[in-house]
Amino acid sequence: MDWFAQDLWWGRAVFQRGLAGLYLVAFLCAANQFRALLGEHGLTPVPPLLARTPFRRAPSIFHLHYSDRFLAVVAWTGVGVSAALLAGAGDRVPLWTATALWLLLWALYLSIVNVGQIWYAFGWESLLVEAGFLAVFLGNAAVGPPVAVMWLLRWLLFRLEFGAGLIKMRGDRCRRDLTCLYYHHETQPMPGPLSRLFHLLPRPLHRAEVLANHVTQLVVPFGLFLPQPVASVAAGTILVTQLWLVASGNFSWLNWMAIILAASVIDYSPLLGAGPDAGPGPLWHRALVVAAVALVLVLSYRPARNLLSRDQLMNYSFNSLRLVNTYGAFGSVTKVRHEIVIEGTRERVLGPDTVWHEYGFRGKPGDPRRLPPQVAPYHLRLDWLMWFAAMSAPYAHPWLLTLLGRLLAGDRAVLRLLRHNPFPDAPPVYVRALRYRYRFTDRAQRRATGERWRRTLIDEYLPPVALEHAVGRPPRDA
Repeated sequence: MDWFAQDLWWGRAVFQRGLAGLYLVAFLCAANQFRALLGEHGLTPVPPLLARTPFRRAPSIFHLHYSDRFLAVVAWTGVGVSAALLAGAGDRVPLWTATALWLLLWALYLSIVNVGQIWYAFGWESLLVEAGFLAVFLGNAAVGPPVAVMWLLRWLLFRLEFGAGLIKMRGDRCRRDLTCLYYHHETQPMPGPLSRLFHLLPRPLHRAEVLANHVTQLVVPFGLFLPQPVASVAAGTILVTQLWLVASGNFSWLNWMAIILAASVIDYSPLLGAGPDAGPGPLWHRALVVAAVALVLVLSYRPARNLLSRDQLMNYSFNSLRLVNTYGAFGSVTKVRHEIVIEGTRERVLGPDTVWHEYGFRGKPGDPRRLPPQVAPYHLRLDWLMWFAAMSAPYAHPWLLTLLGRLLAGDRAVLRLLRHNPFPDAPPVYVRALRYRYRFTDRAQRRATGERWRRTLIDEYLPPVALEHAVGRPPRDA
């Protein structure tokens, strides 16, 4: 096998452009949300984390300096570089410059993830970091695609798909009896505009969905390592399945990363030719490729062993650089959907007749009449954490108490994360949190009420609190 192959040219190009697009989205998320969630006066501030965490445990540029302004510089730099690479700048600059640009994106995003705490504790964060590391060594138009690195993309896709399939089979009985999708479309973290229609499909189709998922994740990935055109067929099957998932819900850039990884495997040469002729490139680049491949192979031992373990870890990194990770999603499926609804009032004396007004979130269900929006590949971090909070006691999520304090203080950074603020002129006197059970309406209920959700009050999740007693009351200089 040659070290560099022109028939992989288009697969590399599709992957690089797609990855640049996902980097762009990820850095935009940081630019828009990081200050409110993790900034100097965020819900879980970064500076205390840096003070107690050594660099070797969480490598990050922010160990040198952190401020909200510096974070903005990092995030918008990432946006600019990503946009340039998406537009094809990587192929119009010298090889060493393209390599440096990809390395910069990887280092900046790793720096953000390693201080991101619970807001960045999602599998697709490490997935973007790992894919971004491999992109550093793929070269540009000046060199042919390195075959070994392109095969490492297949190894990443294999772990993503096969690991997810195993965790599902091991984690929940409904995966084995094919009933998980009786619930999943309704109870997933962030339903999309078509999720209700998917939920209302006949149950035999739900069972077929689960069975098709098992085949795609447990059988098809092995085809990625077979000769063409079998590898292309396997990749195409994964790609189509991921598009189905994109249509049925919002999972940030998880599905889109799988799509661009699968697209890198497809052989486009019968349609587009082998791509421009380019040699193996300079010695320094070939040395970098050899070193990177050797590193990934060494680090692959523990993730490979994890796939075979009965105690399989899901979305776990074995090293602080987040290279060669384990992946998986929905090892167990929630059967009932709970939602936290936050309300406020300006009344100073509370009683049975107190009028409460509801805050609206950008993505998560609230107003029963509202059509769930399509937000992926963008990631609404606060909305996702609200889904997790609704499944457990308030004390398990101290950031939620801080959130209430920020609402009472009228914190502009936090309010920008919301879709609707019922108190635009002045903050409320009290806020509280209620917990509801949400169910999709059936077709008859939708026609009769105009609602897409039915909601039933379960309990008072957090009692009314005023600013002087709020945990999340910001400092005077915030």
